Amino acid sequence: MILTQKHLSRRTVLRGAGASLALPLLDGMVPAYAALRKTAANPVRRMGAVYVPMGVNMAQWTPKKTGALELTPTLQAVAPFRKQMLVVSGLDMETAVPGAEDGGGQHSRVQSSWLTGVHAKKTDGPGFEAGTTMDQFVARAMEQETQFASLEMALESVDLVGACEIGYTCAYTGTLAWRTPKTPLPMETNPRVLFERLFGDSGTTDAKARLARDQKNKSLLDSVAGSVKRLQRNIGPSDNAKLTDYLESVRDIERRIQKAEEQAGRELPVVEQPAGVPASYEEHAKLMFELWALAWQTDMTRVSTFMMARELSVRTYPDIGVTEPHHPLSHHQDNPEKLAKQAKLNVYHLRLFSHFLQKLASTPDGDGSLLDHSMILYGSGMSNSNLHLPMNLPLVVMGGGAGQISSGRHIRAKAGTPVTNLQLALIEKMGVPMEKFGDSTGKLNLLSDI
Repeated sequence: MILTQKHLSRRTVLRGAGASLALPLLDGMVPAYAALRKTAANPVRRMGAVYVPMGVNMAQWTPKKTGALELTPTLQAVAPFRKQMLVVSGLDMETAVPGAEDGGGQHSRVQSSWLTGVHAKKTDGPGFEAGTTMDQFVARAMEQETQFASLEMALESVDLVGACEIGYTCAYTGTLAWRTPKTPLPMETNPRVLFERLFGDSGTTDAKARLARDQKNKSLLDSVAGSVKRLQRNIGPSDNAKLTDYLESVRDIERRIQKAEEQAGRELPVVEQPAGVPASYEEHAKLMFELWALAWQTDMTRVSTFMMARELSVRTYPDIGVTEPHHPLSHHQDNPEKLAKQAKLNVYHLRLFSHFLQKLASTPDGDGSLLDHSMILYGSGMSNSNLHLPMNLPLVVMGGGAGQISSGRHIRAKAGTPVTNLQLALIEKMGVPMEKFGDSTGKLNLLSDI
């Protein structure tokens, strides 16, 4: 990386007719950026959480030995990132166990407990209550540093009202993120809406303004073309290459969103999905993951949550031969055929996640990559889905954590260790000191061990 005396502001944006576009970290920003992050040895850290519902096939997920990581059939889906993968076994979520008055509600409790460490209040009305999620404690500490304190994304319906499980409001399965114990945050499912939220559009919420631009078939990048040319004259060859790669990524995403809208209108004239959501689950996932990566690349946020599907999901996955709805399939009753299909679905979700990891790994960030400087918790609130078992959760931490995590390993916590001990450790590694989180009993001190 070349450090120059003359530098661009970290907040430089490209402006055009009613549009603005944030920039990635360029070499010309490093002096200003270094001041922000204090030293090259202490780069900006980012934290994310990715949730998959209704457990996994644990026999195909869990490595047999601790220590150096031996990839299982399921974890082979993220094999290229083995050196930045920390598999954590043996952590429990007692807060999701039903109390004497709870009755049902297993799915509502596991999803709402996963990032809170709090037992959800049983209610199917507006009196819902869970806890502040780990991401929001970090977001609150960093909200002055970025345009968005956090981003919340999902790949299917995220209703926050009504009852989704007997006695439990949809708020518990409609989000991963809770700003406060009584404030669930809505999760964005539409890549068009997320794109325009991140990169701007017409500068106004007026639908007519957007329509006028659409009628001219003018993309966001066309709007800022003049600013791009001016910037290119004032930056070096390395920055020009970075800028070109970044702009190509933005244009590719914009093109794919437009194509999804055209196809949705042509092939599915009557749909409940909002315009911009691709009919293909895989394309939808890739678009949302790539938008997340760009949001981190431009430092528009450092905290994100992502829901591959919600608890109780009845989505089918015919593209991979899983035609049974997900929720009924999760009640496998130890049927080998159903367990095999569950494992196939687990691999599919991880393969899509791997696409995101590749994007982070190939994106330079300071003296490393975005993946080097990130901590992403991936997993589920259940292990054995047939029993709704919130014990020995399937969890993996991806990313180098800016040098704070010793990866390429499988570690097993002591019996009875709450998952919040891991989450408390991750919160502190983001530079946010906390004595206790949820039902934690201390920090999991195994993340940096060799």
